[in-house]
Amino acid sequence: MTAIKDAAEAFLAHQRIAVTGVSRTPGTHGSNNVYQRLRERGYEAFAINPNAETIDGTPAYPSLAAVPGGVEAVVIGTRPDRALATVKEAQSLGITDGWMHRGPGQGSVDDAAAAWGREHGMAVIDGGCPLMFGPTADGGHKFMCSFMKLTGSVPRQV
Repeated sequence: MTAIKDAAEAFLAHQRIAVTGVSRTPGTHGSNNVYQRLRERGYEAFAINPNAETIDGTPAYPSLAAVPGGVEAVVIGTRPDRALATVKEAQSLGITDGWMHRGPGQGSVDDAAAAWGREHGMAVIDGGCPLMFGPTADGGHKFMCSFMKLTGSVPRQV
Protein backbone atom coordinates (compact mmCIF):
# COMPACT_ATOMS: atom_id res chain seq x y z
CA MET A 1 0.00 0.00 0.00
CA THR A 2 1.08 3.55 -0.74
CA ALA A 3 0.21 6.61 1.33
CA ILE A 4 -2.32 8.84 -0.47
CA LYS A 5 0.09 11.80 -0.40
CA ASP A 6 2.76 9.77 -2.20
CA ALA A 7 0.28 8.29 -4.69
CA ALA A 8 -1.08 11.77 -5.45
CA GLU A 9 2.44 13.14 -5.92
CA ALA A 10 3.28 10.33 -8.37
CA PHE A 11 0.02 10.88 -10.26
CA LEU A 12 0.54 14.64 -10.50
CA ALA A 13 4.12 14.15 -11.72
CA HIS A 14 2.58 13.21 -15.09
CA GLN A 15 2.11 16.05 -17.55
CA ARG A 16 -0.39 14.54 -20.04
CA ILE A 17 -3.57 13.77 -18.12
CA ALA A 18 -6.99 12.86 -19.54
CA VAL A 19 -10.13 13.77 -17.61
CA THR A 20 -13.25 11.72 -18.34
CA GLY A 21 -16.73 13.06 -17.75
CA VAL A 22 -15.95 16.65 -18.71
CA SER A 23 -19.33 18.20 -19.52
CA ARG A 24 -20.43 20.57 -22.28
CA THR A 25 -22.55 22.32 -19.61
CA PRO A 26 -20.13 22.47 -16.70
CA GLY A 27 -21.99 24.18 -13.86
CA THR A 28 -20.23 22.81 -10.82
CA HIS A 29 -19.33 19.49 -12.44
CA GLY A 30 -16.23 18.09 -10.74
CA SER A 31 -14.57 16.88 -13.93
CA ASN A 32 -14.75 20.33 -15.46
CA ASN A 33 -13.14 21.85 -12.37
CA VAL A 34 -10.31 19.29 -12.48
CA TYR A 35 -9.82 19.77 -16.22
CA GLN A 36 -9.66 23.57 -15.92
CA ARG A 37 -7.30 23.55 -12.93
CA LEU A 38 -4.91 21.12 -14.58
CA ARG A 39 -4.76 23.38 -17.62
CA GLU A 40 -4.30 26.49 -15.45
CA ARG A 41 -1.38 24.85 -13.65
CA GLY A 42 0.47 23.96 -16.84
CA TYR A 43 -0.59 20.38 -17.44
CA GLU A 44 -1.55 19.07 -20.87
CA ALA A 45 -5.10 18.11 -19.93
CA PHE A 46 -7.45 16.38 -22.36
CA ALA A 47 -11.23 16.41 -22.04
CA ILE A 48 -12.87 13.04 -22.69
CA ASN A 49 -16.51 13.22 -23.72
CA PRO A 50 -17.92 11.05 -26.53
CA ASN A 51 -20.71 13.58 -27.11
CA ALA A 52 -18.65 16.74 -27.60
CA GLU A 53 -16.18 17.97 -30.17
CA THR A 54 -14.97 20.87 -28.03
CA ILE A 55 -15.07 21.90 -24.37
CA ASP A 56 -14.27 25.51 -23.49
CA GLY A 57 -12.90 26.05 -26.98
CA THR A 58 -10.45 23.14 -26.82
CA PRO A 59 -10.78 19.74 -28.51
CA ALA A 60 -12.67 17.01 -26.69
CA TYR A 61 -12.03 13.36 -27.46
CA PRO A 62 -14.47 10.44 -27.48
CA SER A 63 -12.06 8.05 -25.74
CA LEU A 64 -8.59 7.78 -24.27
CA ALA A 65 -7.41 6.06 -27.44
CA ALA A 66 -8.46 9.07 -29.54
CA VAL A 67 -6.07 11.52 -27.83
CA PRO A 68 -3.21 12.25 -30.25
CA GLY A 69 0.08 11.17 -28.71
CA GLY A 70 -1.67 9.39 -25.83
CA VAL A 71 -1.79 10.29 -22.16
CA GLU A 72 0.14 9.24 -19.09
CA ALA A 73 -2.69 9.22 -16.56
CA VAL A 74 -6.46 9.52 -16.34
CA VAL A 75 -8.87 11.14 -13.91
CA ILE A 76 -12.14 9.22 -13.97
CA GLY A 77 -15.01 11.63 -13.43
CA THR A 78 -17.91 9.66 -14.88
CA ARG A 79 -20.55 7.60 -13.09
CA PRO A 80 -19.11 4.63 -11.17
CA ASP A 81 -20.73 2.14 -13.56
CA ARG A 82 -18.46 3.47 -16.33
CA ALA A 83 -15.23 3.28 -14.33
CA LEU A 84 -14.36 -0.33 -15.17
CA ALA A 85 -14.54 0.29 -18.93
CA THR A 86 -12.26 3.31 -18.51
CA VAL A 87 -9.77 1.39 -16.38
CA LYS A 88 -9.69 -1.43 -18.92
CA GLU A 89 -9.18 1.00 -21.81
CA ALA A 90 -6.43 2.78 -19.89
CA GLN A 91 -4.65 -0.47 -19.09
CA SER A 92 -4.89 -1.62 -22.72
CA LEU A 93 -3.19 1.64 -23.77
CA GLY A 94 -0.36 1.26 -21.25
CA ILE A 95 -1.66 3.98 -18.91
CA THR A 96 -0.52 2.99 -15.45
CA ASP A 97 -2.11 5.69 -13.27
CA GLY A 98 -5.79 6.32 -12.68
CA TRP A 99 -7.71 8.49 -10.21
CA MET A 100 -11.39 7.90 -9.49
CA HIS A 101 -12.72 11.30 -8.46
CA ARG A 102 -14.83 11.52 -5.32
CA GLY A 103 -16.15 14.60 -3.64
CA PRO A 104 -19.06 14.19 -1.25
CA GLY A 105 -20.99 11.02 -2.04
CA GLN A 106 -20.01 8.06 -4.24
CA GLY A 107 -18.38 10.12 -6.95
CA SER A 108 -16.78 7.97 -9.65
CA VAL A 109 -15.41 5.28 -7.37
CA ASP A 110 -16.11 1.67 -8.26
CA ASP A 111 -14.42 -0.87 -6.00
CA ALA A 112 -14.41 -3.59 -8.67
CA ALA A 113 -12.78 -1.24 -11.20
CA ALA A 114 -10.11 -0.22 -8.68
CA ALA A 115 -9.39 -3.86 -7.86
CA TRP A 116 -9.25 -4.82 -11.55
CA GLY A 117 -6.81 -2.00 -12.29
CA ARG A 118 -4.54 -2.93 -9.41
CA GLU A 119 -4.62 -6.61 -10.41
CA HIS A 120 -3.45 -5.52 -13.85
CA GLY A 121 -0.54 -3.36 -12.72
CA MET A 122 -2.17 0.05 -12.44
CA ALA A 123 -1.85 2.49 -9.57
CA VAL A 124 -5.47 3.46 -8.81
CA ILE A 125 -6.44 6.22 -6.40
CA ASP A 126 -10.00 5.45 -5.38
CA GLY A 127 -11.31 8.67 -3.91
CA GLY A 128 -10.59 12.28 -3.28
CA CYS A 129 -9.65 14.78 -5.95
CA PRO A 130 -6.39 15.78 -7.63
CA LEU A 131 -7.15 19.36 -6.62
CA MET A 132 -6.58 18.39 -2.98
CA PHE A 133 -2.87 17.72 -3.46
CA GLY A 134 0.40 19.22 -4.62
CA PRO A 135 0.61 21.86 -7.32
CA THR A 136 -3.10 21.73 -8.15
CA ALA A 137 -4.35 22.29 -4.59
CA ASP A 138 -6.09 25.31 -3.12
CA GLY A 139 -7.11 26.11 0.45
CA GLY A 140 -10.69 24.92 0.06
CA HIS A 141 -9.69 21.58 -1.42
CA LYS A 142 -7.00 21.07 1.25
CA PHE A 143 -9.62 21.64 3.95
CA MET A 144 -12.03 19.23 2.24
CA CYS A 145 -9.22 16.67 2.01
CA SER A 146 -8.61 16.75 5.76
CA PHE A 147 -12.32 16.37 6.49
CA MET A 148 -12.89 13.71 3.86
CA LYS A 149 -10.01 11.60 5.17
CA LEU A 150 -11.98 11.34 8.40
CA THR A 151 -15.09 10.13 6.57
CA GLY A 152 -13.20 7.73 4.32
CA SER A 153 -14.04 9.56 1.08
CA VAL A 154 -10.31 10.18 0.65
CA PRO A 155 -8.34 6.99 1.24
CA ARG A 156 -5.35 7.19 3.52
CA GLN A 157 -3.57 4.56 1.44
CA VAL A 158 -4.05 3.11 -2.01
